[in-house]
Amino acid sequence: MELAPAIETGTSRARTGRPLGALAALVATWAATRTLLVLFVTGVLRSPGGDVTADVWMIYHAWYGVLQTGTFPFDDVTWQYPPGAALVILLPGLLPWSYVVSFWVICGVADALVMALLVRTGLRRGRALTGAWLWVVAVPLLGPMIYNRFDIIVTAIAVAGLLALIRRPAVGGMLLGLGGIVKIWPLLGLIGTPSGRRTGRSWTLAAATAVSLGFLLAAGMNGAFGFLAFQKDRGVEVESLGALPLHYARIAGGWNGRVTMNYGSAEMLGPWVTVVSKVMMAGTVLGFAWLLLWRYTAKRRNAATMYDAALTALLIFTVTSRVISPQYLVWLIGVAAVCLTVRGSSQRPVALLILLAAPLTLLEFPLMFTQVLASDPVAIAVLSARNLLLLAATVLSCVRLWRSTRGADRLPPTVVLTQPEPVPAGSYPVRPGIAYEQDLLDGIDRPNTPAGR
Repeated sequence: MELAPAIETGTSRARTGRPLGALAALVATWAATRTLLVLFVTGVLRSPGGDVTADVWMIYHAWYGVLQTGTFPFDDVTWQYPPGAALVILLPGLLPWSYVVSFWVICGVADALVMALLVRTGLRRGRALTGAWLWVVAVPLLGPMIYNRFDIIVTAIAVAGLLALIRRPAVGGMLLGLGGIVKIWPLLGLIGTPSGRRTGRSWTLAAATAVSLGFLLAAGMNGAFGFLAFQKDRGVEVESLGALPLHYARIAGGWNGRVTMNYGSAEMLGPWVTVVSKVMMAGTVLGFAWLLLWRYTAKRRNAATMYDAALTALLIFTVTSRVISPQYLVWLIGVAAVCLTVRGSSQRPVALLILLAAPLTLLEFPLMFTQVLASDPVAIAVLSARNLLLLAATVLSCVRLWRSTRGADRLPPTVVLTQPEPVPAGSYPVRPGIAYEQDLLDGIDRPNTPAGR
């Protein structure tokens, strides 16, 4: 008996066998939608909802000027990010154009990079281009705002890290650690890594990357972690799930608080805000406690499990947050697209709900944002539909992740073949220590079924 060969089986055949028409349609749709997006971003076409570029030319550019002096903008309450965000804010200064144009170029490159990674992954055996299609269609539904926030850059790092985890867990861990020191949430991509050396390598490299970059930035610049002092005084952001009861009470005349800019976002301050904040924080704690329970009781895994768990964790993180800014949707779209690269993903209906939430997000911001601030019933109805879609997606994601990993059978620790199989030239036998990884890969075409059956 011998162990199955560790080869990337079928990759070249899948690429040559894939109809060129599907790829051509995908690329053409990306080019058309992004051209339209750029026309809105640059002002060639008038953007519905008004100018959304102020964050770049006014806020980011001001931070860029402060960061160049060797200090973080720690006296600016709108700076709400880990120290790695400074690297993204400083990045446009390396390009030859104005800060705003350079920022747009970087966002466009990040968008194209995600597209390329999803296409490359989708062409492998047992994978699909569905994830690439979700990215192509859903991102422009968020409007020109998406090229005026640095979240698409962080999403590109997270997508690259997630896609690297199966075959190169160390590289995946490094990328997710880099994303984590920029904006925390990419670290959630590690929640579903299978036990063993994969988790050890990926988690260790993620922690080492985040800690070392954080230390270097803190040592070289003043005020790296000053943003932490601002978090405790935040209210409830007007677009969050927790804000809905306050909006309803305000419409009914039962809430006499105020809506104002607070710590960089429009927040609701006044009666019941503290209670709502505590409920949201409790939801976060309970959600992640459930994730840990899932991780330690999951009985079956396949090639999609790691990605599905990342999406579930991100949804819990998002809907239980006191803030749901419109750009957060690109996080969900990116991770959902990674899930859809695997045909057996349990999160396909969840991805559909996220797709439906994207145009509603464009409606509430920027098209109806003034009405949202005033708790206008129509605007709050739109906001409620978006937030309830996200809540439904979260619950469905949890249920489907749990069910997809239930069952009496566990994946075998090694892949043992009853009949010897020829080893293609250039390949090598699987060592027992990585047989589990090969078993995941061999099971891509048969999710929830151990390889070798």
